Amino acid sequence: MPPTPLVNLYDLPRAALGELLAGWGYSAYHRDLLWEALYRQQVESFDALTGLRPDLVQALRERTRLERPTTHHEVFSSDGFTRKLLLRLRDGQTVETVLMRFKDRATVCLSTQAGCAMGCVFCATGQMGFVRHLTPGEIVGQVLHVTRILRETNESLRNVVLMGMGEPLHNYDATMEAVDILVERSGLALAPRFITLSTVGVVPGIRRLADEDRPVQLAVSLHGATEAERGALVPAARKWPLAELMDACRYYSEKRKRRIFYEWALIAGQNDTPEQAHALGQLLQGMDAHVNVIPLNPTVGYAQRPSGPDAVRAFQDILAGYGLPSTVRQRRGIDIDAGCGQLKAAVERPRRAPQPTAS
Repeated sequence: MPPTPLVNLYDLPRAALGELLAGWGYSAYHRDLLWEALYRQQVESFDALTGLRPDLVQALRERTRLERPTTHHEVFSSDGFTRKLLLRLRDGQTVETVLMRFKDRATVCLSTQAGCAMGCVFCATGQMGFVRHLTPGEIVGQVLHVTRILRETNESLRNVVLMGMGEPLHNYDATMEAVDILVERSGLALAPRFITLSTVGVVPGIRRLADEDRPVQLAVSLHGATEAERGALVPAARKWPLAELMDACRYYSEKRKRRIFYEWALIAGQNDTPEQAHALGQLLQGMDAHVNVIPLNPTVGYAQRPSGPDAVRAFQDILAGYGLPSTVRQRRGIDIDAGCGQLKAAVERPRRAPQPTAS
């Protein structure tokens, strides 16, 4: 009979950690001490668990593990504000995490999967295909890795964006358990209003997010305002058509009473035309929406170019005519392949062939 796998403590939300310890005969008091050690003190070994009973520490050594990702490769932008990490997981898979420093805040962009099944044609991660889901602890481990870096300069993390490798709503349960860990007040205590989840438009996940009243901001990647244009860029649109997606977005906004951010990668001569701007304005008019326009990050597998400043301004002007606010997303780390999946593609070849989009 094979041995029972060791539990990664970072995989467990606070309630689940309490259930584990209760099964061993330890009270909620011990759970709270351990939780504080993991997320406030951020201990990195069982030897550092000095405030716990020796018998509990011994039980943890025998039955659990403290598993964090390690640095496989990292690069720094020329302006010094962006640091991209390629982190290695226990099974050898690697995922990208990006730390971006701004004037008054630090932001981390997290991965939720190794690879991605959505297949967006302009995305380096989509081009490499899907490998596997990350566990909650592998998502949280990226945050712990970054907070350790920030502590070296007495900085703290404010913003978390689930916009790295993978589709968060395709890995819904693990992603939400990770969010539960991140916002727990007795631990990392990140503010829910500063956590943004970006989806390519997984309709069941959007509806579930609304029904469960999850404490995250929602961003939806559109990139095309007609079925044909969106389908050419986002293969997942064939599974969840635009009308079905917009119904889910209206359901979310009405139930949560919260604005949705719509992301639009501006591609020169393709989806930056006045026709597409008007189509987007008509699609979102009357909704509680904000459009983030993002000049394309070029990738090796997609030959198109980002829109120029004049096209960007013209696109925004048309949206304004429909009463839609928009922001040009600041492009950070272009010189270090900071776009999703680009560093991994540059450093190593994918370990397996792309897989078909999962159901």
